Amino acid sequence: MKFLRLSDLPLKDKRVFIRADLNVPQDDAGNITEDTRIRATMPGIKHALAAGAAVMVTSHLGRPTEGSLQPRDTLAPIAQRLSEMLGQPVRLIQDWVDGGFTVKPGEVVLLENCRGNKGEKKNDDTLARKMAALCDVYVNDAFGTAHRAEATTHGIAKYAPVACAGPLMAAELDALGKALEKPARPLLAIVAGSKVSTKLTILKSLASKVDQLIVGGGIANTFMLATGMRIGKSLAEPDLVGEAQTVIDIMNSRGAQVPLPVDVVVADELSALARANPIEATAVRGDDLILDVGAKTARIFADLIAKAGTIVWNGPVGVFEYDQFAGGTKAIAQAIAASKAFSIAGGGDTLAAVAKYRIADKVSYISTGGGAFLEFLEGKKLPAVEVLEQRAA
Repeated sequence: MKFLRLSDLPLKDKRVFIRADLNVPQDDAGNITEDTRIRATMPGIKHALAAGAAVMVTSHLGRPTEGSLQPRDTLAPIAQRLSEMLGQPVRLIQDWVDGGFTVKPGEVVLLENCRGNKGEKKNDDTLARKMAALCDVYVNDAFGTAHRAEATTHGIAKYAPVACAGPLMAAELDALGKALEKPARPLLAIVAGSKVSTKLTILKSLASKVDQLIVGGGIANTFMLATGMRIGKSLAEPDLVGEAQTVIDIMNSRGAQVPLPVDVVVADELSALARANPIEATAVRGDDLILDVGAKTARIFADLIAKAGTIVWNGPVGVFEYDQFAGGTKAIAQAIAASKAFSIAGGGDTLAAVAKYRIADKVSYISTGGGAFLEFLEGKKLPAVEVLEQRAA
């Protein structure tokens, strides 16, 4: 991927427009309860400031009605937090699309919730041109929104004098490119979750690239059905057995593997008090619920991880929220932590597992992209990335 980077551009006295992802959780009183996304945006803002730019930042927050911002939609609490982190005032600018405000070199202003502007979500061309006229340099530093073609993520990048990636966006693209475009082999993907249907295109895309494909959760149950194994009353999608078999066939045709469980942990209900029963995968009864892989399977997976050159992890292999069904996910987390491979982890449940087992500092890159991460794995072109590539051509 070829794109311009903020770090490579002259910025002195330039008007820099940064599209950030400041969509942070808040309590009922509007207080920010977790500010990771704000902190992640700091390097780009600080770089532009240090280079002598006049800095404008905007983001979406929540799901406002375009043209009718409510008090809960305001970025005012974020302006306050930015001010605290930067050690200087950060003004919040209302009704900013048509200009009419000033920002001086060395100053940062926050432009009110961009999704309040009519035409934002539909990527309105007139809106995008007005936004582009506000700046000399457009910076996309919001990978989490890169799969959406909106006025502040796509349209403005077409018309701004210069369009580039901020440090957060660049790091994300570098990591994903390293994992999927030029990976160290063997390339191992772990894709787990409740439904094959939500990750079918990812599985098919990866099946043509990876050397090993570990599936887990309800996805693994559907694959087990495809190979004639019994899964009791476990979560699965029987109507997608054919699709699962297609993925297996693609892998087999390349001499690759989809290793399925040899042992599992079952229970008669899913609850915090459920009794975990480890059994052979061939011994599943009609009323069993498969809620985790067994110890032998976990060791097989850990051995594959130990031999990998690149690891992509998306999804826990069991119901790890309950400790009695967390053994498989814990084993995977610990194996990744011990591995010398380049590893990238993404997806909400995956990040929760990374946090639970305290391996964040042992994973090479943690993607916060959510939907954008998944669509990249699918092999889709992300609109906000594609336009940056076009502008760099």
